[in-house]
Amino acid sequence: MADEQEILNRWRLVLGKFAKEQISFCSQNPQLMDMENVLDYLYSREYGDEQELRKDKKGGDEASRLTIPYWLRQIKKLFPKRTVEVMERHALEKYGMTELLTDPEVLRKLEPNKELLKTILELKHMMKGEVLNVAKEIVKKVADEITKKLEQDVRKSFFGQINRNESSPVKSARNLDIKKTIRMNLKNFDKNSGDDGQLVLKDVYFSSRMKKYNQWRVIICVDESGSMLDSVIHSAIMAGIFARLPMLDTRLVIFDTSVVDLSGYVDDPVETLMSVQLGGGTNIAGALNYCEGLIDSPYRTMLILVTDLYEGGGYHNLYSISKGIIESGAKLVVLTALDMEAEPNYDRHAAATLAEMGAFVGAMTPEELSEWIGKIIS
Repeated sequence: MADEQEILNRWRLVLGKFAKEQISFCSQNPQLMDMENVLDYLYSREYGDEQELRKDKKGGDEASRLTIPYWLRQIKKLFPKRTVEVMERHALEKYGMTELLTDPEVLRKLEPNKELLKTILELKHMMKGEVLNVAKEIVKKVADEITKKLEQDVRKSFFGQINRNESSPVKSARNLDIKKTIRMNLKNFDKNSGDDGQLVLKDVYFSSRMKKYNQWRVIICVDESGSMLDSVIHSAIMAGIFARLPMLDTRLVIFDTSVVDLSGYVDDPVETLMSVQLGGGTNIAGALNYCEGLIDSPYRTMLILVTDLYEGGGYHNLYSISKGIIESGAKLVVLTALDMEAEPNYDRHAAATLAEMGAFVGAMTPEELSEWIGKIIS
């Protein structure tokens, strides 16, 4: 019976208060009424104009209208965190409750997460004064959390690469240089020991971990069109992490039909992300032309282009400039997605053409990108 009551209660919450004549709550738990009120405050918007007709037909017995701050406090009190995040996202994206981002007190009550960060980036043009400062605090908090999750793996990808050209005093089985150890001890081979002889190891050699050299330039060139928002976020954060690695000279460029060089802010993901202007056209060739001017030593340069490859400036120009970069000796990497899921939507014909030219084309997670770069520079 308890399970049946729970099922009926859940159906009542799904269907809403207009179903109360058909399904009643199977208990007098006041929390169920509170849950229904906050769900109704959000999802009654689904009825549109019909909502008012329903209210007129049923009379005026609905609960007092909630305020946004009270609604936010209540959903956090009544529902688990994952459900709260879903409801907040629906409020912003589905029902256009943009007042959530125009009141600093309301904004402070929102759960900081990547979805909220994306919404702030999309709507930051509506913000000013104190609400903009609060938004920057949220951007910093979420960016710091993502950085913390990624940085350890990134540093491992670089500092964990073994340098086989240099010996190390650190005696670790992981670093054992077997070939050099055998080669350097061949003079100690005792052919009179046993049937086949014995190699006596008087000296054992170990490979060192990678040296800290500023020897590679990494140019991250990011398409800031709205469809690339997840990739923009991770590109900015990865650029910030790379900028703190002493073996990399990191540059960050964002583009639509214009090009903005954010290399001066590369170590500040907040400033970088708040500089993004989502939407507009796309001129990939123009961005690559700018980035080509940042290449000093082609054989020690990686140009990482993050884009869906839907070119607005003409594919001929895109292919021409890409061919020049590849033939110069620089490594051109075209990432059709750079995020945790790496699920791209991109121009497959353009991707195939660039791959045939010699570019690396594909989607990557941040960890995969750092591993790839780590292998290249080692």
